[in-house]
Amino acid sequence: MFTKAQLDRYARHIILPGVGAAGQRKLLESKVLVIGAGGLGSPILLYLAAAGVGKIGIIDFDTVDLTNLQRQILHATSDVGKAKVVSAKESLEHLNPDVKVETYQEHLTSQNARDTVRTYDLVIDGSDNFPTRYLVNDACVLENKPLIYGAISQFEGQRSFINVTTVKGQSPCYRCLFPTPPKPGTVLSCSEAGVFGVLPGVVGSLMATEAIKFMLGVGEALGGTLLHYDGLYSEMRRITVKRNPSCMVCGDTPSLVELVDYDLFCS
Repeated sequence: MFTKAQLDRYARHIILPGVGAAGQRKLLESKVLVIGAGGLGSPILLYLAAAGVGKIGIIDFDTVDLTNLQRQILHATSDVGKAKVVSAKESLEHLNPDVKVETYQEHLTSQNARDTVRTYDLVIDGSDNFPTRYLVNDACVLENKPLIYGAISQFEGQRSFINVTTVKGQSPCYRCLFPTPPKPGTVLSCSEAGVFGVLPGVVGSLMATEAIKFMLGVGEALGGTLLHYDGLYSEMRRITVKRNPSCMVCGDTPSLVELVDYDLFCS
């Protein structure tokens, strides 16, 4: 049963065809882990909490810096110097007291990744570096957890749904798209290349949309598709990506069966 406050809070969902009371109950019972409480994590976390996702996990080891505030709308000037997971938890609980927020102020490593993702229904990767992306992908494949991936740089961004079964079959994993990490120094970080402040809001909102659709079981999951967004020209392009049967982690005969750590390529 919904409380009176919940009926009011989620009224626009409850009257929406395809969601309704049953769908809102699904959201309240869902558990989602978000990697990163920065640019992408900000809109993802805010919209998950607003939608009433029952349990939200946040893993991030960083603290809020003044340079973050140009795009990381989850945090305020008064949060500078505070751990991002602490600031994020305060913001989400202030937005929606229905939501239980679990925080992990630590690096995601090969030692803790599988245990961390195992207890959630869905994982969303809003990290900003390649080692974490590969580690999260591998952990989700090994634990059979669906994963929404996103990345941004300058004026462009992309997202995809990984390790999810669709009407077209099993979707490719991140390694099917990008088999090996780039060599150190070949890809600029956001602090080196810059990033358009509103861009993570666009891409992160698209990632949150995909997550909420998945938990409700409505629409079509973006598995097997890489969606590219160009902020300068307001263009979106869908790129079909097929699962690689020879992939080292999700292929027919995987060679990677244990997690490994990578040197950081992007701070």
